[in-house]
Amino acid sequence: MSLWGPAMFFAVLAMIFTGYPVAFALGGTALIFALIGSLAGVFDIPLLFALPERTFGTMSNFTLLAVPFFIFMGTVLEKSKLAEQLLETIGLLFGRFRGGLAIGVIFVGALLAAATGVVGASVTAMGLISLPVMLRNGYKDEISLGTIAAAGTLGQIIPPSIVLIVLGDQMGVPVGSLFRAALVPGLVLTGAYAVYVAFLAFAKPEVAPALPEDMRIEGAELVKRVVVSLLPPLVLIVVVLGSIFAGVATPTEAGALGSVGAILLALANRSFSFDALNKAMEETSRLTIMVIFLLIGSTAFALVFRGFDGDIWIETMLTGIPGGALGFLLVVNIVVFILGFFIDFFEIAFIIVPLIVPAAEILGVDLTWLGIVLAMNLQTSFLTPPFGFSLFYLRGVTPGDIPTTSIYRGVIPFIVIQLIVLAGVIWMAVPR
Repeated sequence: MSLWGPAMFFAVLAMIFTGYPVAFALGGTALIFALIGSLAGVFDIPLLFALPERTFGTMSNFTLLAVPFFIFMGTVLEKSKLAEQLLETIGLLFGRFRGGLAIGVIFVGALLAAATGVVGASVTAMGLISLPVMLRNGYKDEISLGTIAAAGTLGQIIPPSIVLIVLGDQMGVPVGSLFRAALVPGLVLTGAYAVYVAFLAFAKPEVAPALPEDMRIEGAELVKRVVVSLLPPLVLIVVVLGSIFAGVATPTEAGALGSVGAILLALANRSFSFDALNKAMEETSRLTIMVIFLLIGSTAFALVFRGFDGDIWIETMLTGIPGGALGFLLVVNIVVFILGFFIDFFEIAFIIVPLIVPAAEILGVDLTWLGIVLAMNLQTSFLTPPFGFSLFYLRGVTPGDIPTTSIYRGVIPFIVIQLIVLAGVIWMAVPR
């Protein structure tokens, strides 16, 4: 087996870990190895002539158009303060019970996940809004921080997750199938978080007390808050996901519908402004441009990597793992989990996923469930100390007098819950 493929693979990882922008690390490594390989007589330089056509194919990909739509939908809800009102209303609804604020945060995390699909936005928003309220009402640091970090990562798995859209494109799996498959694990995870918090509040009332009487609202005022702040976003999410599940709209069409719906909700709530719209468009543009450049860089990398038969090297290595499909899934999960500490999901999706799909098909692994496994694996990685991305987002909005170790201790029970659910999803992916 030629050593050019392995050398190229480790060279791009080394360049990424130096902090060089991933999109340019991928494209630059591809061009450098193509030049050196052609001079050494082991690479056919005309292969690069296919790069412009593949780049155009990436730019005209209808499925990936869903990414900016769903990002825009979520950022409009966030910038227009609709997400903040949603969080406050659910806090009032559940706050009368012990652990109610934390359970409310978990449910809001699930709703924000369904509305935004962006982990950073969810964790930051809930950290800014919920954390001061929870701490002011006597919640211990660990349960407050752990709940917010865990609930924020639900955006990785609950549809319409940006993660699942990109995975569907890279794996050649219909995005609607991934959404349907992810719904049950996402809801199970949300329910498991809530059960853990309720049990902890029952066993240790001082950890998560109920809201005091003077902060509660009852009767008609509470009903009004629920109707105004909770029902409209909930209806929007149900309509968007329902149109996909019913086959009425593609994810891209549903994303466009959600974007328009978010603007209409902001207008109806009188919280729409051109400043909020401008910020939402800036955030959407920034994330979309990052995704597109990563795709172009990964396209160049994959083209040259295959020119060196690197795909055959990866396929041979993965299909030869002891234990067959189960051994393959365990090794892939370990590798992706470790990489999730250091590089973002998009880099993993564009570098690793295309390399493991051929081996998965040979071993008979269900690609839909493999996509769910990868999404949930990265969700766990984002939550695991010391390098989890969600922990960094939360640290950025946490008061300075709270030590980072409190965040680490707070997330450990939620990591255990995620690992249990992940084990069940891995079992679903193993061919029978």
